[in-house]
Amino acid sequence: MIFLGPPGVGKTHLALSLAESALNAGYSVFFSTLTDLVEDLEVASQQHTLKARLRRYIAPEVLVIDEIGYTNLSSLQANQLFDLVRERYEQGATILTSNTSFAQWGKLMNDEVLATALLDRLLHHAEVLTINGKSYRMKDRMAAVPTKGGTTRAAILSVE
Repeated sequence: MIFLGPPGVGKTHLALSLAESALNAGYSVFFSTLTDLVEDLEVASQQHTLKARLRRYIAPEVLVIDEIGYTNLSSLQANQLFDLVRERYEQGATILTSNTSFAQWGKLMNDEVLATALLDRLLHHAEVLTINGKSYRMKDRMAAVPTKGGTTRAAILSVE
């Protein structure tokens, strides 16, 4: 399952709800942000424990990777992410959240070919849900402010 959309529309909430349902049904689940995952794998690579660390992410029946798109990956990180997806391909369920369209994943990974190969595996069996809308976090922070021309515009309110 892949949830796409701007920040604050509920992607992580939906991913966590699916993960909780999987846990309640007896499946093993692991959750990580992409940043934490690639940093963990990079450290494991430096310590020559990458294969063992990859098992942490390959073994769960459901893997949730949150916040794809907030961090550009190094070449090493992009390759390690690809290795992880390749190892999980058709072996376990993966839930992803991203604030970037698939067309931007080549830039995220600094490698169009690798991004294409990654997406090929991810999208083969995936359901993609694109969520459009305004941030739930910001809904109570916005207020209409009149302008000189009589129209209104949204503004963020500050609390003093």
